[in-house]
Amino acid sequence: MISVLPFHAFRSLRNYNFRLFWGGQLISQTGTWMQSVGQAWLVLDLSHSPLALGTVTALQTLPVLLFVLFAGVFVDRFPKRRLLLITQTTAMLQALLLAVLVSTGAVQLWHVYLLAFLLGAVNALDNPTRQSFVIEMVGREDLVNAVALNSMLMNSARIVGPAVGGLLIAWVGVAGCFYLNAGSFLAVLAGLLLMKPHLLRTSPRKPSGHVLGQLAEGLGYAVRTPTVFLIVILMGALGTFGYNFNTTLPLLARDALNADSAAFGALLSAMGVGSLIAALVVATAKEATVQRLFWGAAAFTVAIAAIAISRWYPVTLALMVPLGLASISFTTSANSRLQLTVPDALRGRVMSIYTLLFMGTTPIGGLFTGFLAEHLGIQWTLGIEASICGLGVAAGLLYYQRTRRAAPSSQPSSQPSSQSEALLIGPGEVADRLRSS
Repeated sequence: MISVLPFHAFRSLRNYNFRLFWGGQLISQTGTWMQSVGQAWLVLDLSHSPLALGTVTALQTLPVLLFVLFAGVFVDRFPKRRLLLITQTTAMLQALLLAVLVSTGAVQLWHVYLLAFLLGAVNALDNPTRQSFVIEMVGREDLVNAVALNSMLMNSARIVGPAVGGLLIAWVGVAGCFYLNAGSFLAVLAGLLLMKPHLLRTSPRKPSGHVLGQLAEGLGYAVRTPTVFLIVILMGALGTFGYNFNTTLPLLARDALNADSAAFGALLSAMGVGSLIAALVVATAKEATVQRLFWGAAAFTVAIAAIAISRWYPVTLALMVPLGLASISFTTSANSRLQLTVPDALRGRVMSIYTLLFMGTTPIGGLFTGFLAEHLGIQWTLGIEASICGLGVAAGLLYYQRTRRAAPSSQPSSQPSSQSEALLIGPGEVADRLRSS
């Protein structure tokens, strides 16, 4: 496998615009993770409350819950590169303001709440835009690889960012994390400005019309399309009750494992190692299969359950690696299958649904986690959340089996009998069936 990595694992980097985007994001995401560690530790220092930590997580993702579906309509209407320049500049200013408040000693908990909400509003537009922009840079043929490389860079940043952030908190305080994050956005902005617009495969944009009508069009497509609705089921459960790392890991480190800020950063870095391994493996694949989607979801659930049981820091640290492996295997499969399924004109709206389920449901999950942790403890909370994720995986499997049985019933043939079955099994699997028939 090592011998093929230079040729297959990084093939989407042959695209000039994507190289610029990828390099800028690698620097910026490292800063983002440093700020994430610093913000969590700052909230605990100001409040000493698990509920406050859950509240700031909820506030940072509440705008995604409220606005992201509407943002998807605008992603389909306007040039994505221009939208990213706006969102990244705003995020840079948010980090800079937080750094100034902390370094001057003026910061209060309500400042953190307000700036977290502002960052959430930026993310509501930024995330579906970035997701939809990838295919414009690399095309359909390199999409799976590009999604995997994006996961690779995010998790490389997760390895470096938390470790550096934890050390910075111990050495110079949290303000240093925020200042460095603000500076890291310059790399993204430079990459966007240096892109060659004529190399972008721009998607057709919907003419201005009724926002609610266009929103309903995207939601209706998601409900009617088996591939999309399967991911809605799985991501609805795992995104709400599994992907609450900003809330669960600081509590796990401090309350259950008696760990300091550096050890907390190491937990996130260990998860990043597993995620990086998974991204490298996925990057060599030519398609995102439904089997990998389910295996990733199931393994992610089991890993959370094992972490809930663990009482020792070294064991928990080791378990973070398979948690990262499963997490990226699931999310890259879900993201790629969505983008290869949806029409170009609907991509922004469908990816806004994905963002809603992955990030926008965190206010529910974050407050749920904070409330239960305050009354039952973090490990009991993780056990309950793992059980809910397991129910979501079971529901997704039942839906998949039902739609798979129903789809070919009207035409007993070796080829896919309907558009719904073709969408369910995925474009690569359709091609394999046609070749064998």
